[in-house]
Amino acid sequence: MAIDRSLSSDAADGRNGSAPPPPPPPFIEHKAYARVGLLGNPSDVYFGRTISFSLGNFSASVRLQPSDDLVIQPHPVHDLVRFDSIDHLVNRLQNEGYYGGVRLLMSICKVFYKHCIDNKIDLKGGNFTLSYDTNIPRQMGLSGSSAIVCAALSCLLDFYKVRHLVKVEVRPNLILSAEMELGIVAGLQDRVAQVYGGLVYMDFCKEHMDSLGYGMYTPMDISVLPPLHLIYAENPSDSGKVHSTVRKRWLDGDKFIISSMEEVAKIALEGRTALLEKDYTKLAELMNRNFDLRRSMFGDDSLGSLNLKMVEVARSVGAASKFTGSGGAVIAFCPNGPSQVEQLENVCREAGFVVQPAIVVPSFLNEDDLKTLSHCS
Repeated sequence: MAIDRSLSSDAADGRNGSAPPPPPPPFIEHKAYARVGLLGNPSDVYFGRTISFSLGNFSASVRLQPSDDLVIQPHPVHDLVRFDSIDHLVNRLQNEGYYGGVRLLMSICKVFYKHCIDNKIDLKGGNFTLSYDTNIPRQMGLSGSSAIVCAALSCLLDFYKVRHLVKVEVRPNLILSAEMELGIVAGLQDRVAQVYGGLVYMDFCKEHMDSLGYGMYTPMDISVLPPLHLIYAENPSDSGKVHSTVRKRWLDGDKFIISSMEEVAKIALEGRTALLEKDYTKLAELMNRNFDLRRSMFGDDSLGSLNLKMVEVARSVGAASKFTGSGGAVIAFCPNGPSQVEQLENVCREAGFVVQPAIVVPSFLNEDDLKTLSHCS
């Protein structure tokens, strides 16, 4: 929590002969990061397992300032409603979409309030103004929307002083609920990574999900990760044009989809062992296998030619590669070291892609958060 109590020098030393004005009310500010699905995705929505980590390259921040009225403040860029021309408006919608973060902030306020009422958590604290900022690129599968919601939830927990009353395991569900109210279709994996921070192994077994509503989440030491690289296109134009039928086929009992998704989940289990043993040859094999299974289930038309090209460009120099999420960005691993990294940078540059080292953010759970953890498997 950041507190701003700065005063002008004249007021601070009473130079004008009057008492200094009262300090401005403190503000609360929290940050949430983009995330990378390293192994096992997308099995999180199919009672599977995943390994994900917080990506420090991009983040969203939310600030809560006490105020007389409750205000959700539009962002000057992401919630733009004034344009130079109709051409400006259309270009903005094509690149950024129709929605900014205001609806996300409003939705998490509603979900948070309802959760507290349903669980008899008393809320005292008055009103506030919520504002946000983000540099997480849109349409790149880096969980930009959930990062805004996650940061806002942290602000609400601290403002109302109820962090110790809302379990860490439950918070990803609240974030997902806020997004689902807006029609955003997603799973818990991304929200878990953003709430916990660091590297997290997740098991979404059906028994646990049915009984508790959340999975088993195990933080891992980020030191087990080798150097990884993020690849993305600055102007993604083809993120897949054909709607996937995988979910329906899974619900209908399609044996190929069910067995393939079980294999994807097994990859995360094997990957956890590979990471703990620092068997990076095995890690590379699992990353490639994870993507190949996704491709066989979803099909090239659904994945999109630009997304496929990013994976193929990385593999052209022997790097392991897969989507960070559902497409838009790729995480790559060069098992042969710096010379291979240089090759990766060269081929990505030639193909018009951005490549940069992936920054892994350590877990940022504090003491109050850790007290709420009901288990750690």
